[in-house]
Amino acid sequence: MKDEIKTLKGEEVKEECSTLSGIPLKPFYTPADIACLDYMRDLGLPGQYPYTRGIHESMYLARLWTMRLFSGFGTAAQTNKRFRFLLEEGETGLSVAFDMPTIMGYDSDHPRARGEVGLCGVAIDSLEDMEILFQNIALDQVTTSMTINAPASVLFAMYLVVAEKRGIPFDKLHGTIQNDILKEYIAQKSFIFPPKPSLRLVTDIIAYSTRHVPKWNPVSVSGYHMREAGATAVQELAFTLADGFTYVEATMEAGLDIDEFAPRISFFFNSHSDFFEEIAKFRAARRIWAREMKERYKAKRPESVWLRFHTQTAGCTLTAQQPENNIVRVAFQALQAVLGGTQSLHTNSMDETFALPSEKAATLALRTQQIIAYETGVANTIDPLAGSYLVESLTNRMEEEANKHFQEIGQRGGMLRCIEEGYFQKEIIQSARRYQEALERKERIIVGLNKYEHPEEKVIIPTLKVDPSVEKEQIRRLKSLKARRDNRKVEESLGTLREASRGRENVMPYVLDCVRNYATLGEIINVWREVFGQYREPVMY
Repeated sequence: MKDEIKTLKGEEVKEECSTLSGIPLKPFYTPADIACLDYMRDLGLPGQYPYTRGIHESMYLARLWTMRLFSGFGTAAQTNKRFRFLLEEGETGLSVAFDMPTIMGYDSDHPRARGEVGLCGVAIDSLEDMEILFQNIALDQVTTSMTINAPASVLFAMYLVVAEKRGIPFDKLHGTIQNDILKEYIAQKSFIFPPKPSLRLVTDIIAYSTRHVPKWNPVSVSGYHMREAGATAVQELAFTLADGFTYVEATMEAGLDIDEFAPRISFFFNSHSDFFEEIAKFRAARRIWAREMKERYKAKRPESVWLRFHTQTAGCTLTAQQPENNIVRVAFQALQAVLGGTQSLHTNSMDETFALPSEKAATLALRTQQIIAYETGVANTIDPLAGSYLVESLTNRMEEEANKHFQEIGQRGGMLRCIEEGYFQKEIIQSARRYQEALERKERIIVGLNKYEHPEEKVIIPTLKVDPSVEKEQIRRLKSLKARRDNRKVEESLGTLREASRGRENVMPYVLDCVRNYATLGEIINVWREVFGQYREPVMY
């Protein structure tokens, strides 16, 4: 084909092109590349099985995606101020970033929290902090996403009790708790307990939420962090859906019917830099999930087979060199997500290679979404790239490649066995190495990084700085809380949680009781450290 093009055009073309996942690309595509009959049958219409073109008939014609920014720094009061600012600027959903001590289940006064309190997110030690975090924010009128995993039960319980104390019924709450512990072992590494008890905590949240907080998404199955660690688009697609299948199976084993809980499972994907591959990934994900839920797990409700997903632009593509270029990168990545049919979107800020987003940078990131929504016209037509020979061919190919990974995972004994043996970790490390080597050889170009550099340029942009006094203030407030609360009730509720955790009961009601008594995050997590033990990743590579 290439020789033919050279003859017709009389010009040279690239010898080889491929997507970032390594899928070969042709110079052009024709109907022969999309297996016409099967393609026409599977493509269907928006809102129709297998939902390649979107899960809703009207998509953005009826309602735009939820616009979120990942926000959190310092104290709960500081983050509350940022939340209210962004809501005034047009953000339509909150997304909470927690600091590292909170993510790892430590209170701010723990020795391991020293120097990290409020630094990469907001510090939350107790119900009191959560009350301040959402002060003057109507929880029944906003959707809230919380990026927390190992301690997800505790943070979710805090949010519920805040609503409870305000008289807001749980069935009026909308939002998502990430609660995806499997990807922590694979990529992000903020695990605390071993995989099996951790999986039990995930399914306890799913079961409790299904019965008591019906509009809440109790798990957000996340490929984002795998991609940030170096996974390809194909690996992100396959490993994320495989995690999702594992949660489905574990929840069914816990006694729930598939159609009870499946409609509230959500997903979280990365939108990287390969424009058409990313769009194809989102479309393939919907189709794979719908087929597996219907054919393998026998789901009957249409909502049970929908793949609903949040997207975040790729933080790993942002550069410290020429940081203004990040504005352009984020705009294209956000556009990919919209063309791929996302339900929710977070745009990174241009300054995130240096620090947490400044107010100005966060506003610009939000404006990027608003310009796409209101000025480009892409929301005026559903799945506008449907029928593109390239996009449909890539969608089919992404599904084929993902199926190969599913077969490999099954042959190796399933997700937990693959995690324990380091299969995913090794696969991602190898992909990350190949990508880095391609950059070093300039086979892949990052503008401003390995081509069109300005090595003499000094980058000076205003960044957010977290005052070191935040840690002292947080510890002071924590000490005051412990002196004011009823410590006898705290110990009693922690003891009851300990006994329930040793058995097979759902732990969420007991976590809620601990939170109501102002037990701290660290105190609750320490109960589980005692009962479940702590996980130490084996040396495997």
